Amino acid sequence: MSNDIRIKNGLTINLKGAAKNIVKKAPYPKSVSLNPSNFHLIIPKMVVKVGEKVNVGDVIFYSKKDERIKFCSPVDGIIKEIVRGEKRKIIEILIDADNKKKIEPSIIEFEKLNPDEIKNIILNSGCWPFIKQRPYDIIANPSDKPKSIFISSFNSAPISADFQIILQDQKEEFKMGLQVLSKLIDGEINICIQKDVSTFINDIKGIKVHSVSGPHPSGNVGVQIHHINPINSGEKIWTVGPEDVAILGRFFLTGIYKPIRTIAVSGAPVKNPQYYKTIAGSELYEIINDAGIDSNDSLRIINGDVLTGNKVEPDNYLGFYNNTVSVLREGNQYRMFGWVPFINNVVPSIYKTSFSWLFPNKKYDLDTNLNGEERAFVVTGEMERVFPMDIYPMQLIKECMAENIDKMESLGIYEVAPEDFSLIDYSSSSKIEAQYIIRKGLDLMIKEVG
Repeated sequence: MSNDIRIKNGLTINLKGAAKNIVKKAPYPKSVSLNPSNFHLIIPKMVVKVGEKVNVGDVIFYSKKDERIKFCSPVDGIIKEIVRGEKRKIIEILIDADNKKKIEPSIIEFEKLNPDEIKNIILNSGCWPFIKQRPYDIIANPSDKPKSIFISSFNSAPISADFQIILQDQKEEFKMGLQVLSKLIDGEINICIQKDVSTFINDIKGIKVHSVSGPHPSGNVGVQIHHINPINSGEKIWTVGPEDVAILGRFFLTGIYKPIRTIAVSGAPVKNPQYYKTIAGSELYEIINDAGIDSNDSLRIINGDVLTGNKVEPDNYLGFYNNTVSVLREGNQYRMFGWVPFINNVVPSIYKTSFSWLFPNKKYDLDTNLNGEERAFVVTGEMERVFPMDIYPMQLIKECMAENIDKMESLGIYEVAPEDFSLIDYSSSSKIEAQYIIRKGLDLMIKEVG
């Protein structure tokens, strides 16, 4: 039996181009990328050199601060290049992939292992980076003992991937992943599902299921934690993505590190929006071309969803945690008389002056236009309308800008992550970069408080 949670504050942004229920196997990538920027605050220590041959699951680098946290190769191949920036900072590791080698599976009998042995297996397998923690939204510390684990099985962001489609052929791996995770903690495993959506998760035993309804960001795991099991000072909660649970389960079923990523290529400019099965870190070019985009249009490719993803070029690589590649039109054209009713300003908005409230089911082909420049940061109440936590978002953002640690703590910095402020970036008339400010605030807390 599930527990119902209703999210009231937020905003549903109906965009055209959601991926259809079609899952296609992408061509095996010619090369893959391991990008340390995907792992916030991780300083890599390289294990391999350019030209060296690696196998699936071989360690490529580990965290300089904690050697137990290892990052492994998702493919067989050869280290093509180690891209470095200023002060020889490692920007990216490129691996030329080889799909000829076959590996015999071997089941890991985890029932006979104690929690520490299971944890060491996960650390050595390369699967540990899939386990993240709150507060701070970073890779979990293996030494911590979390009070619970949270998994959000749906994404409420616009035209994002549907995890019911992603997990439809990975149910057994997902269930095994949950069994493994349950051995690591004494607390509960909480899984949030979308209300009125039929899912196999309801039939899984040994977990606590919560039914969530409401607009975005109801699918954000941080919002769900806030309403179910809020984080107090000194407490830790681990979070894992649905397909990441399946990757962990697959490793224990086969003994093979196989970070499969099922991604939704979506957006109004995409001719064939659909799902593709590939590998974490795969090159995007062939996938995007297969989905079809108009090369004559000025488009923005986003590695992730439209609210939290990063702008990339078509020849870039899939992010380690991403299940969505979004495509929007560039907003590089001025809208003359944009204030004229029913012509240029019927777009999703928290204000009734946009008239979008008259068309609640209409889908839009929006571009990246900011519709204004950065302006005064004043009290308007608009942030609270899209922020479904018992936290004052404007005051917290201001204290992060002022680097006032005491005030940040009292205002709830431990409960938030940048993604929880994505709608503020979208709706705020001041055009501030709230997600960036919150990320800087969290980094300050890590540095000063730990």
